[in-house]
Amino acid sequence: MAVTVSLVFLFGLILCFLLRSRSLTPAAAFTAAMFGFFLASTGAAGPINDMTAALVHAIPNP
Repeated sequence: MAVTVSLVFLFGLILCFLLRSRSLTPAAAFTAAMFGFFLASTGAAGPINDMTAALVHAIPNP
């Protein structure tokens, strides 16, 4: 759960930066958000969460 919240915050921060630097239009941001929303409701959500959790656990903690 904590990893998911952190990733949402990270991606939101990156999205805000891209919007402020005008590298990403609001329409593209909306499309990306809707893609993520609908992807989360498919069968791909489980493997994506598993892969992300494996990557987080693979990074050694200092």
